[in-house]
Amino acid sequence: MGQEASTESFDPSIPPRKLAGRNLAAIAEYIKKCEKVVFMVGAGISTAAGIPDFRSPETGLYSNLARLELPRPEAVFDICYFREDPRPFYALAQELWPGKYKPTLTHIFMRMFSTHSKLLRVFTQNIDTLELAAGIPREQIVFAHGSFAGQHCIECKKEYDRVELEDHVRKAEPAFCECGGLVKPDITFFGEALPAEFHESLDLVEEADLVVVMGSSLSVYPFAALPQRVLDDTPRLLINMEKVGEIGSRREDVVWLGECDDGVRELAENLGWWEEMEAIWKESRGDMDLAEPVLNDDTLEDEVNRLTRQVADVLNVADEHNKRVLTKLQQEQKKAEEKKEVAEEKVEAEVEEKRD
Repeated sequence: MGQEASTESFDPSIPPRKLAGRNLAAIAEYIKKCEKVVFMVGAGISTAAGIPDFRSPETGLYSNLARLELPRPEAVFDICYFREDPRPFYALAQELWPGKYKPTLTHIFMRMFSTHSKLLRVFTQNIDTLELAAGIPREQIVFAHGSFAGQHCIECKKEYDRVELEDHVRKAEPAFCECGGLVKPDITFFGEALPAEFHESLDLVEEADLVVVMGSSLSVYPFAALPQRVLDDTPRLLINMEKVGEIGSRREDVVWLGECDDGVRELAENLGWWEEMEAIWKESRGDMDLAEPVLNDDTLEDEVNRLTRQVADVLNVADEHNKRVLTKLQQEQKKAEEKKEVAEEKVEAEVEEKRD
């Protein structure tokens, strides 16, 4: 289980004004009075579903993609590099495409707030759309970095057929619009502006009566600045593996360190929601084994290595294909040149014969 903690930015002997204490039991009691809860979540809420995060040292996808001959690991999500070579992204998209992974307890926990009319908005950095899979209404989700939920041409912006794109992704073959432009899911790449809905929803943070931050390193801006927009007297709860940002520096802050699923389970039990939440979670996972986490210390490295090999294999296959095509072109060019030389020699011989 996790542990509750706070930073030393204020005198911890001074009790909070709105909470009975700085622990999950006090947060649960406060939630019963809330009507506008805002969640801010990152990749850490999806690792239990089997999706490795991107930024963890050694085990993150970026760390492992560094082994490939990319300009930099993040280039797989860079719009300029995508225009130059979309193959690495399409290879990775094969593994991240929606439908393969199931929602975690944390996703179902957020859905409970919608069910109980307490959810104002979920701001998510994740592109996996597990929030939708958990049953959270689309209008209550802000995909801060875009998602796989839509797809468009990067040039003319025309919407592309989802079934066709899925077929291209399955084959790791880039899709092209009728205008000739490349097609990609509506994920925000480096070099692209964040979705308009992100900027249009910022004021909602100030309306919140509770803000819960989970599974995020708060290292990517402008998302990382969201907790600072929360009003000073509004309680903020961090459920995370480590302290991040400046959460814990205010009188109404609570910091709980540990696995997200463990934290939300404790909260659900305090709220009397656990049985309902567990039933929904089991139904969403179907026949999947509920006893073992999808990713653990033993399987995380294997999964990340597999994803990295997938990208590498597509690049290698494409490179080998290019080499074969180039070799064939060179051979054909050589034959053409030889044929031309023979023809020229024949013409010269005929000219000489006429002179004689």
